[in-house]
Amino acid sequence: MNYLDDLKTIVNINSYTKNKSGVDKVAKIFDSWFSELGFTVQTHKRKNIGNHKHYTSVSQKNSKKLLLLGHLDTVFPPQKFENFSEDEEWIYGPGVCDMKGGIIVILEALRELKKQNIDIKNIDVLLVSDEETGSDDSKYLSTSIAKDYDYCFVYEAAGINGEVVTARKGVGTFFIEIKGKAAHAGNCYIEGNDANLEASYKLQELVKLTDLSKGTTVNVGKINGGIGANTISPHARLVFELRYKNLEERDRVLKQINIIVENTYVDATSATLSGGIQRDVMQTTQSSLKLIKNIQNITLQTLKYEERGGVSDANIISSCGVITLDGFGPFGDGDHTINERAKKSSFESRIDLSKKLFTFFVENLDFKKD
Repeated sequence: MNYLDDLKTIVNINSYTKNKSGVDKVAKIFDSWFSELGFTVQTHKRKNIGNHKHYTSVSQKNSKKLLLLGHLDTVFPPQKFENFSEDEEWIYGPGVCDMKGGIIVILEALRELKKQNIDIKNIDVLLVSDEETGSDDSKYLSTSIAKDYDYCFVYEAAGINGEVVTARKGVGTFFIEIKGKAAHAGNCYIEGNDANLEASYKLQELVKLTDLSKGTTVNVGKINGGIGANTISPHARLVFELRYKNLEERDRVLKQINIIVENTYVDATSATLSGGIQRDVMQTTQSSLKLIKNIQNITLQTLKYEERGGVSDANIISSCGVITLDGFGPFGDGDHTINERAKKSSFESRIDLSKKLFTFFVENLDFKKD
């Protein structure tokens, strides 16, 4: 399993999202590996984050195209969680499942095609550098190129039973800035307008928007404000997140958020709203279920699927109308913690699955199987 040596090479390079030099170093290694397979390297340079990479194969016009999607960045700053290790069953390290391991699955499956002298065509790879912080920059690139593709496979980690992902919640992050009026809490209490008190009312109204029966959650994750115990607070700030499973719930909550911001619960306070939807919802569709059925017919094996509450760049591509499945990477757990690991045996099964699908695709330029 020489590909594990490749994984070790890139895992041992810190690629924290804000570590541009580290992310770019990993990207340059992938440049060489994909170039060896005949891909053309397109670099989308960025000043403050790592460069995004788009690897393109030979394209046969007027035929279906497949995009393979991954991200280069990881979540831990230098010296917080680094280095690759392994035992008989597991691999440990930052990105082994989220998602340097997933990109290695892509690479190794394509290498298998090359070994069999199968021409790689109409399959491209996009590796972005800021997924772990919300893809605030790369989502514009992903959206702009999505129109060129019919299918997208995303290589986030597989489910525990090898499930792929057909749906992910949408997510939005919002900020409410509240202005009040400072006053001495002892001498001039009634002259103040308490921004903190206003924030408390708004917090309660926001949380009421949660509807667990529909998979909708509103979480006020951070609140701050005020000057000190002896001063009526002149300012406060709420930071909150919305997650939702369908567009109807998104629209309901967005409407109510605006009402909560506009309503005044404490006299002479005011509020402004910023932020918005970060990644829209990815929903299970008849097209995605049909693709799973086709995959099962191609591979002659059962492919389980699931819905997840977490988001990925699959949300972005699917929102553009591209038939998208996520979770093609190896199985792992502990991602975003110092216990991140990936199961060795799942690399073999995921590489084999991708190899079969890529082979069928380049030979038929579609996933339809009669």
